[in-house]
Amino acid sequence: MNEADATRVEADGPGPGAPLSVVLAGGGTAGHVNPLLATADALRRRVPEVRIQVLGTAEGLESRLVPERGYPLTVVPKVPFPRRPGPAVLRFPGALRQAISTAAGALRAVEADVVVGFGGYVATPAYLAARRARVPVVIHEQNARPGLANRLGARFAEHVATTFASTSLPGATVVGLPLRTEVRELDRAQSRDEALAHFGLDADRPTLLVFGGSLGAQRLNEAFAGAAADLLAAGVQVLHLTGAGKGVHLAAPSADGPRYVALDYTDRMDLAYSVADLAVCRAGAGTVCELAAVGLPAIYVPLPVGNGEQRLNAADVVAAGGGRIVEDAQVRPDWVRSDVIPLLGDREALGTMAAAAAEHGQRDADERLVDLVLQAAGRV
Repeated sequence: MNEADATRVEADGPGPGAPLSVVLAGGGTAGHVNPLLATADALRRRVPEVRIQVLGTAEGLESRLVPERGYPLTVVPKVPFPRRPGPAVLRFPGALRQAISTAAGALRAVEADVVVGFGGYVATPAYLAARRARVPVVIHEQNARPGLANRLGARFAEHVATTFASTSLPGATVVGLPLRTEVRELDRAQSRDEALAHFGLDADRPTLLVFGGSLGAQRLNEAFAGAAADLLAAGVQVLHLTGAGKGVHLAAPSADGPRYVALDYTDRMDLAYSVADLAVCRAGAGTVCELAAVGLPAIYVPLPVGNGEQRLNAADVVAAGGGRIVEDAQVRPDWVRSDVIPLLGDREALGTMAAAAAEHGQRDADERLVDLVLQAAGRV
């Protein structure tokens, strides 16, 4: 092979007969990591010989969840974008160069055909490294309001995929949110008996699911604990996931009446969804998409801080009739009594909401995103 041929092979990559090599970049929170892992699993189903490498930080959930799922992780230094003047502004250029160099080394090591980014601290260096190496980029934006990294990467990405139609990114394709397998494949009716037994609940009573994400939501905890006696008196049973270290104090229930089950956490959210007739929860993108996909009606209480993205996340399913939105400040025990308990007693309204949520929900987002990844990599 002469020098010109060698240069051409290096520029063009390993060639059409080589296994597909995909680098997935993202992390920090479960909202970024779970769609990344769902996409990795879908890639492996579609292309069993695919080579997958994940870029993440040492501090994020990916440092634990990615190796547990069996995918290799390259740690890229966490480089927060400085939002105010100070020493961090002076350190930022050098730290970003180091992160880009680490990402670029990982791309070279696996001869990446495509980089797929999900946002978070690691996404920006991954996008910039891919651009320099002329490796195509595919972006998935989870939230209705895009983050800084994905707004940057969208400027030169081959494909931009979004969860919500309202997300403003150039050239975006709406695919939905890639869901974990146990939720994507969930049949709530089929799993209901198992779910009732798992949580010790009664098949003949309406069931309310209250949760605020892995960290819980103190506003929800206080409101529903304060109305616990009223819920039980109305014949409602409650599964309340309070969040780690945020237990609630409840009076002992009667031996033969409805139960109020309060747990810090469950690793079987699929069963929590199966047992519930109605959920009251925050409006993170993952929560909204999972509830819609499984057809569970919900009252969404958007987090009152941040940039307002949670309200936007829930807007589409609420407009479709699959849920309601209530302001955080309204969530008090008297609101539970006046709004939540009557809704739980209205089976027709809950059925209509459930059907609207299921109609709006998407279970095939992982496959639709993989279609874009394969197109970008020139494998279709």
